[in-house]
Amino acid sequence: MCREIIRDFDNLPMTDEIKPRVGVVGEILVKFLPAANNYVVDLLEAEGAEAVVPDLTDFLLYCCYNTNFKADYLGASKKAKFMNNRLIAFFEWLRKDARDELAKSKHFEPTAHVQDLAEYASPIVSCGNQTCEGWFLTGEMLELINEGVTNIICAQPFACLPNHIVGKGVIKRIRHDHPDANIVAIDYDPGASEVNQLNRIKLMLSTAQKKLKK
Repeated sequence: MCREIIRDFDNLPMTDEIKPRVGVVGEILVKFLPAANNYVVDLLEAEGAEAVVPDLTDFLLYCCYNTNFKADYLGASKKAKFMNNRLIAFFEWLRKDARDELAKSKHFEPTAHVQDLAEYASPIVSCGNQTCEGWFLTGEMLELINEGVTNIICAQPFACLPNHIVGKGVIKRIRHDHPDANIVAIDYDPGASEVNQLNRIKLMLSTAQKKLKK
């Protein structure tokens, strides 16, 4: 079924219009729940951008992969490490056909392996940084940049300190390593100004449109 779906999408008629691609990463609830992020995907599409939201399954694999660091450095059970690595292998086996078909498609890229995300993040944050999204958030931003999605919204709850560290806290380093990176951190909270959120997103999109015209 995955093969047929991907091929059907590849065969859809397309226009010559080129839109800026904008990745959406951040705290797991705010990232995926439209009501929590003020329907940011709809906003991006209404503003003429293409929203790119990484895979939810990768977060589950991140949780499994964390047992490697815990077993190697923190005295956690080697059995737990083995079982979680088997679980990762099982998920990857389930995704193999879809990943292979995405790699052959004209318009899509396959998702990265969780080991690749850890490798992307490790020069900036330790894989022992596992609170909330931990190193995974940094890895996702770098995965998007490596795929050519240099415009990124990092969505986070206002009081989520771990995400301020592994999200907003690493943006300066990512910009240093990747000068084309156009990243904006957006705080989502019932008391936060929606107008301020919109202005920051539109400023990021304005920069993205300028880069697209160069």
